[in-house]
Amino acid sequence: MLQDDMLALPMTTNGGGMGDFSAPAPAGMGGMGGMGGSSLSAPKLSGKAKAAIVVRLLLNEGADIPIEDLPDELQMELTQQMGKMRLIDRETLYAVASEFAEMLDNVGLTFPNGLAGALTAMDGRISRQTASRLRKEAGVRQFGDPWERLKALPPEDLAALAEAESIEVAAVLLSKLDTAKAAKMLMHLPGNVARQITYAVSHTSNVTPETVDRIGLSLAGQVEARPDLAFETTPGQRVGAILTEAAAAKREEVLIALEEEDEAFATDVRKAIFTYGLLAQRMQPLDVPKLMRVLALPELVTAIAFATEEDDIATNEFLLDNMSSRMATNIREEVAERGKVKRNDGEAAFGLIVSAMRDLITTGEIELISEEDEE
Repeated sequence: MLQDDMLALPMTTNGGGMGDFSAPAPAGMGGMGGMGGSSLSAPKLSGKAKAAIVVRLLLNEGADIPIEDLPDELQMELTQQMGKMRLIDRETLYAVASEFAEMLDNVGLTFPNGLAGALTAMDGRISRQTASRLRKEAGVRQFGDPWERLKALPPEDLAALAEAESIEVAAVLLSKLDTAKAAKMLMHLPGNVARQITYAVSHTSNVTPETVDRIGLSLAGQVEARPDLAFETTPGQRVGAILTEAAAAKREEVLIALEEEDEAFATDVRKAIFTYGLLAQRMQPLDVPKLMRVLALPELVTAIAFATEEDDIATNEFLLDNMSSRMATNIREEVAERGKVKRNDGEAAFGLIVSAMRDLITTGEIELISEEDEE
């Protein structure tokens, strides 16, 4: 029967001893079956043995210790050390616990665990190029679970990965994502590919953890091997943003020239252009008051008075119908008194309104209706 002044650790299965130290005798008792009769003090224990005692004590107390975050080698060494140990008397337990508590009291500053933690702490404070270089030099495995890296990718990038891989690998990728991210990934895949991948999920029941880990490493390695890009947006989006701020005549002139050179690129540019006339088509009615709060009234009056094209007039009515009735009445009266607006002034007002709209989109205060939603 175990004494109540001892901590029980897993018994050795081969009848061996206590690793690199002898078994202690229970306090107040003589030898036990040939074991030494003196109690073992903490300083005589190895670092591994002390770690095993602390971990066992914490587990006995119900603590949730993230041992899985340790490198595989350390997890194995800790488990093997616990497997060698048998009984620890209370005096030794107190000595080890006191030493551990004293170490914790002396800690003044902790650093992230490994390069992965350091990169997380420095996220946004070092350049993307530096972070990417560090990842490549350290290797994918240095970042713990590769699936965490993959789950952080946008759905369109995950879809591109899945489409480039075999159906079986794509099925494993789909299975490892949370349901919302998996659904978004499927939306970016062609219909027949999405159907094949979802059906292949039915064949993943016998996939081993080792296989999943290798797939994760391979996919994460492909992500890390991608070259760094100088621009975050596509060429069409960049030119579209520029032409959005340009005068209408110059914008149309450039678009006509682009269509003659490269019709596909011109189409991408047109999709990225956002003009005053598109407000009524792409804006949510409930977001109009948010736009009104950041606009100066003279700018809005100038824009509404200048509008003559069909789309621009539709935007006028859309804005007036979705703002407060008092503000709409005041604006209509000022527009009536304003008279004709010069082209330069009108286009400048259009540009200011569109620019304010884009700022609200960037900060996430409003979200445009996508072309897919319109369809």
